[in-house]
Amino acid sequence: MLEVTLLTPQQVIFKGSAPRVIFPGEQGIFEVGPFHRPLFSRLLPGTLIVDDQAFSILRGVVKVDRDSVTSIVETPDGS
Repeated sequence: MLEVTLLTPQQVIFKGSAPRVIFPGEQGIFEVGPFHRPLFSRLLPGTLIVDDQAFSILRGVVKVDRDSVTSIVETPDGS
């Protein structure tokens, strides 16, 4: 399982464990699972999926370590 933290500048919108996360990245949609290689990526408008929860985003960044994912995003509702 991944430890996932998804936040906006104003609040934490998800913090918990998930088996996978799907991101709308610069080079296309990509999936992150446990033991993923470390990376840092800019996120583009689209849908970020944590397990079965979908979050619409305008842009953001994500940092992936072996078993953790931290993403700071801007959402359409401004949160």
